[in-house]
Amino acid sequence: MTKRIEQSFDIVIAGGGLAGVCAAISAARQGLKACLVHERPVLGGVASSEMRVTVHGAACHHAYARETGIIGEMLCEERTRNHETINENGWVNSVFDQVLYDWCVREPNLTLHLNTAVLAIEMDGAAQVEVPAHTRKGYYEREACAPSKRISALVARTLSAEVEMRLAAPLFVDCTGDALVADRAGCGWRMGSESRAEYGEPHAPEKASTDTMGNSIHIRAKDVGREAPFTPPAWAVHHQDPDFFYKQGRPPHDPRGGYWWIEIGVPWHTIFDNEVIRHELTRHALGVWDWMKNKDPVMKERCRNYALDFIGQVPGKRESRRVFGRHWLVESELQERKAFPDAVCHGGWFIDLHTPGGLLAPTSEPASAEGYKPDSEYAAKSYVGPYGIPLRSLMARDVDNLFLAGRCISTTRAALGSVRVMGTTALMGQAVGTAAAVMKRRGLALPQLSDDAAAGGAAIREVQQALLRDGVLIPGVANADPADKARAATATASSSQPLLGLSPEDRAPFDQEYGTPYGRAHGLDVVVGQQLWCSGRIDRLELLLDNANATATPVELRLVRADGIWDYRKGGAGTVATGRVVAQPGQKRWVAWDVAVQGVQPGWLRIETVQPAPGVAWRFTRGVLPGHFCFRHLSPTRWRDTHAGFAFRVSPAQDAFGPGEALSGTSRPQATPSTWRSDPGQGLPQWLELAWRASQRVTRVELTFPGSLLREVHNCAPFYIEPQTAKDYAIEVDGVEVLRVTGNTAWRRVHELPQSVDASRLRVVILATNGDPAASIAEVRCY
Repeated sequence: MTKRIEQSFDIVIAGGGLAGVCAAISAARQGLKACLVHERPVLGGVASSEMRVTVHGAACHHAYARETGIIGEMLCEERTRNHETINENGWVNSVFDQVLYDWCVREPNLTLHLNTAVLAIEMDGAAQVEVPAHTRKGYYEREACAPSKRISALVARTLSAEVEMRLAAPLFVDCTGDALVADRAGCGWRMGSESRAEYGEPHAPEKASTDTMGNSIHIRAKDVGREAPFTPPAWAVHHQDPDFFYKQGRPPHDPRGGYWWIEIGVPWHTIFDNEVIRHELTRHALGVWDWMKNKDPVMKERCRNYALDFIGQVPGKRESRRVFGRHWLVESELQERKAFPDAVCHGGWFIDLHTPGGLLAPTSEPASAEGYKPDSEYAAKSYVGPYGIPLRSLMARDVDNLFLAGRCISTTRAALGSVRVMGTTALMGQAVGTAAAVMKRRGLALPQLSDDAAAGGAAIREVQQALLRDGVLIPGVANADPADKARAATATASSSQPLLGLSPEDRAPFDQEYGTPYGRAHGLDVVVGQQLWCSGRIDRLELLLDNANATATPVELRLVRADGIWDYRKGGAGTVATGRVVAQPGQKRWVAWDVAVQGVQPGWLRIETVQPAPGVAWRFTRGVLPGHFCFRHLSPTRWRDTHAGFAFRVSPAQDAFGPGEALSGTSRPQATPSTWRSDPGQGLPQWLELAWRASQRVTRVELTFPGSLLREVHNCAPFYIEPQTAKDYAIEVDGVEVLRVTGNTAWRRVHELPQSVDASRLRVVILATNGDPAASIAEVRCY
């Protein structure tokens, strides 16, 4: 006999991937009684140890664009706990599962139902919908057919316990990926590809179709220290043609595995034929390993001592239903980085549309098929962001109490190519959880919040400010929280690091991450650029160049103004100065440019090479000071960043990292460096102090330290703790210590003071960091 139970909540979230986890935690932290229901035994969805896809996001393509907020907390904790490197797909282990589980279980307002599948949707006064899609427009489309405007409950079954439950709530979030809840509730949706003519999208095909990106499983192999023979089963695919791998964008370069291109979709339906696809993927995965172990002339010897240790059996999906919301996101809005009044999170992955068919197609995903050329026509066309994502795209159009988060949001297929990655979808989840709480506090219904969002009204501003306070980046939105008493303070510090530039040997943030180009240089056969902060006057700039030519080689330069760190326009917002340096033959030679500019409005400048100088190269530094990264050529009009920095010197010293940067309104480099750094030559301890003309009642202090934002989490080693994070610190009020922290590893900390205090001065004293010689704080808030 099946046991039946009923439960009621403020919000029910279906789907426990990263979007659902972040939605549930966010709602619970904001005071809602939340329920997360997930059909698998572990959380994380595609990022779980069952599917093992690593978390990608905007920082893969944009320096300082890594996702923060709840997903940032969990990824930081995963690196602190995990003994494994992050190689690529196939390398996620159960440590991340446990971090996600820990983060959910510790929330008192969150009820978690694992191994629990949603069976049915109850609508107010009506049953769920069973209306099929049509293909009259070329793609699958199902018009709105909701029998009611509201969902009243989800009916779910715990598969491992013979328990059926009715989960009732006034609000629901569909994070199922396949939009199961939205579909059964009668929302309109699409699946497949719009034509290029429909929205004028460069990435859309000429003709609309039902084609989708495929599903994937992953393999992982282990070095067992001796020869490990492998014989595939007879039903495995037997590959014989090396061109299938090496000329079609599927190079098996690593004996450990990690191949996203083990992918199949077309001719099968990624929802209804998922089990067929799983079997076909298994056949092909075994065939790929057979090729690597037994046939590949390049990999055979490298794989000799490797044994297949894991082969996934839960396909990860890239694409299925896309639900009509209250804003339909299109590719041009990503390309233009449109400023939405209701932006609630950001994206920045490239427009990554895999070739339909995957392993059955003539080539793999286009970027891979052309060898990931950094400045090809395709690379330039697909490079987007960082851009904002509007809340209205996360609201179902046809049901008035349903949010969306994940790959099922309201978007065209072309735009989905960017917003679908898990770092981005996790931010969507946090955004809708926060929005739901604001709705309840204000007594709003979802359509009312949608109208307010479109108008940039008070409710959406409250959502945005709550997200910023919780560490989320929203491009173009700064701290304007009237309750934050730090905004009225004046900041001073024991010292500040002067910006003098960096040489390749200088210690600097991020110099302990994987991928640091230490000891290397970037050839000037293409044009490049280096960003730097100017506080008003620059007399001289110096560049560290190599010249492999036999004679001196001129390098034409210009100094341009940049509107923020992600201004990718060549020439920026206008030229400040032009000049030339001459690189003498040899390596590591400093060349000087007497630029002599003064009276410049403080802001970002960029040193740009104007034309190629073959044979000359600009030396990289081992780390990157906040915001001071470099660029390389992408297209005739645009740059792309390199997640690194070039060696330069500037005189006089620039005031880039003063104490006021901790009150800039943002907690990472954007319009300004947004980071106070002490002078590393003066050692620790160092302090940052806020002072008010009149005493302020303070009960809560919120600190943000610079996180590992330059690159993706993949660049962080096992047991990695960001060196810039303060390890031991104290908070003093008017000279009296009121709180002390030791052993900290988190990039963001919220401290309730032992008791409320009337403060004229509040000082944060950093006693030790986790490795950085300088103390750093990105933001201080006081409440």
